[in-house]
Amino acid sequence: MAQSRALLGCLAGIVILFAVGFVVTLVFALRGEQSDLFRSDRIALLTLDGVIASDADFLRDLKRFRDDRSVRGIVVHVDSPGGAVAPSQSIYQELRKAREDGMPVIASIGSIGASGGYYIALAADSILAMPGSITGSVGVIMQFPNVEDLFEKVGVSMDVVKSSDLKDLGSPFRDMSGSERDVLQSLVSDVYEQFVDVVVAERGMDEATVRGLADGRILSGRQALQVGLVDGHGNLPDAIAMAGRMAGLGDDPAIVRPPRPRPSMFELLVSRAAGSVFDGIGARVSEPFRGPQLRYIAH
Repeated sequence: MAQSRALLGCLAGIVILFAVGFVVTLVFALRGEQSDLFRSDRIALLTLDGVIASDADFLRDLKRFRDDRSVRGIVVHVDSPGGAVAPSQSIYQELRKAREDGMPVIASIGSIGASGGYYIALAADSILAMPGSITGSVGVIMQFPNVEDLFEKVGVSMDVVKSSDLKDLGSPFRDMSGSERDVLQSLVSDVYEQFVDVVVAERGMDEATVRGLADGRILSGRQALQVGLVDGHGNLPDAIAMAGRMAGLGDDPAIVRPPRPRPSMFELLVSRAAGSVFDGIGARVSEPFRGPQLRYIAH
């Protein structure tokens, strides 16, 4: 009898252990992760979607995967017209470090991977795009609205007290002087040269050829392949298969994505009902008052 009870106790313990393991594995799976016990070599999939305004979220996820010993390669799916210069350069730099550390990095351009989006893709070992993808747009832009005439019509003026002539450079409340335009053009030209240098270095192209393409023009994926700005045609599964082969995991590697918080139903309803209406309007209204912005962005 005692032996039977001991055996039943052991069986019960084994069942409980398996149940706990199953629950833990399920929780990690729902969060987009795997427990260390069941983790196998895989490819990390990062997404760069929309206008680039910040590098914080992307770099956080990239660090997570670079620190994960089971991640053997990275695929970056780019669907962005570009955005702010510094975040674009920052993301490029960190992806370049991962590549230099021996981790395969593949860029997959979706509908659009232009300007800052293309700058980031340059960090990859290979860039794939569909024939109809939009890419290129190598260039820099700064835009300054001028509301002086509007203010005059409504009887509003702006008084400015400044420490030097250039302190309100790019003010939307008056016309830009010639000397101010020269200062801004020098800034834009310097950042443009940085873009050209990266294209020359990463694509192995001569400078004259790059400058001939770096006039802000957008290109289709097919045109980009013809001139050497991308390495081939392919979609996201093709990029994943390429990364898998480079990492020694075959054509169908396991994939891991960054975990994302799951909003409540109330948050979804509120954000979709209110945010979708006002976010875009708010961004456009506040844009003139956020200060000068250098942008790698397609127009």
